[in-house]
Amino acid sequence: MASTVIKNWDNKTWLSSENYINKFNKFLLKNVKLDSNSMILDIGCGRGKILGNLNSKLKLKMKPFGIDLVKHKDRDKRINFKNIDAIKFFKKSTYKFDLILIKQTIHLLSLNEIKKLLKTAKKNLTSRGKIFIFSLDTHKNEIPVFKLMKSKLSKSLARDKKILNLISELNNQKIKKKFIYKVKITKKKYLNMIQNRYISTLLNFTKKELSEGLKEINLKYRKNIKFKDKLICLIL
Repeated sequence: MASTVIKNWDNKTWLSSENYINKFNKFLLKNVKLDSNSMILDIGCGRGKILGNLNSKLKLKMKPFGIDLVKHKDRDKRINFKNIDAIKFFKKSTYKFDLILIKQTIHLLSLNEIKKLLKTAKKNLTSRGKIFIFSLDTHKNEIPVFKLMKSKLSKSLARDKKILNLISELNNQKIKKKFIYKVKITKKKYLNMIQNRYISTLLNFTKKELSEGLKEINLKYRKNIKFKDKLICLIL
């Protein structure tokens, strides 16, 4: 299963902050019943900070599994990390999971890959298990952008909408929620995030396009940037 690789989405961003992770996991625990015996899997876990935090909160008897195509050296030691394709992992695994988390990575797959992944994931749930799929809110997204980034992001969000509609059509008993986090970040730090291509929209930009974009952001925003990071969550 091929996918685009993002290396810096959780590398010194608000997504890796203690405050964000605590609020995100509070949202999870409000919407799914988990305890120390729970089996948890995160597909596209990055450095595994969300899973590591969950492990500590729940005092899990077995480390949660995290899958990612990038083998970060600074990944969280509280997770059982697997540098493997998700479908291959499921074929080898004998475990059933109470929570399968797919956070802001489903859009990196083709529609056929998404269908295959979700079909396989469902077979690997416990009787009370849930799949949580998080995607950028496709309506009135507030992520700070420069002109070319806005154009690319709009096309990406249009595709995200198709993906969410497809998942909804294939799953009649889904629950739709929203997770909103209020971001406060210095312009300097956000410029660095763009430089590091923290979001998939930036991956294919040339150095010149990125440089021009950084100049736009620098002129457009004040010293401190505030906005709402809004996610749609489908619970299957």
